[in-house]
Amino acid sequence: MKKLMLALAVMFSVGVVSAQSKVAHVNSQKLLDTLQSRKDAMKRLQEFEANGVRELQEMEADLNSSYAKYEKDRPNMIQAQIKIEEDKLMKKQQNMQEREQSLNQEMQILSQELNKPILERVQKAVEIVSDRKKLNYVIDESVTLYFKGGMDITGEVLTELLRLDAESMKR
Repeated sequence: MKKLMLALAVMFSVGVVSAQSKVAHVNSQKLLDTLQSRKDAMKRLQEFEANGVRELQEMEADLNSSYAKYEKDRPNMIQAQIKIEEDKLMKKQQNMQEREQSLNQEMQILSQELNKPILERVQKAVEIVSDRKKLNYVIDESVTLYFKGGMDITGEVLTELLRLDAESMKR
């Protein structure tokens, strides 16, 4: 009977130990800030945004110029001409607003397209390190309200991530 109890106690304690989860944390912002591919993607996004802003500024300057001309010529216009010019101005304003919305959508699509492979590499690096260390969970420090202690695998993931990033940039 004592042997049976001892065997049950050992089996129970082994079950408890194997049921415990290994948790680690990583600083994803540090990972992303270190990657050259991420820096390149951010630069492309900034260039796209700058071109869009320049385009909108040109449209706004044209609208302002057309409005100033309309205001100057309005006293000499008949009612039909006033209506035509006001319609043209409203159309320019509407085109500018539509282009701004279009640029915002294009920026989101470009951002997603550029960031997707980068985030996939981050995920792959975390998986590689997690498998190596037999971890059950990896928590991102940047979205965690509180953590104390635990295993910080940021450095190891960063090493793996830089290797994956270098491989992808060779292709």
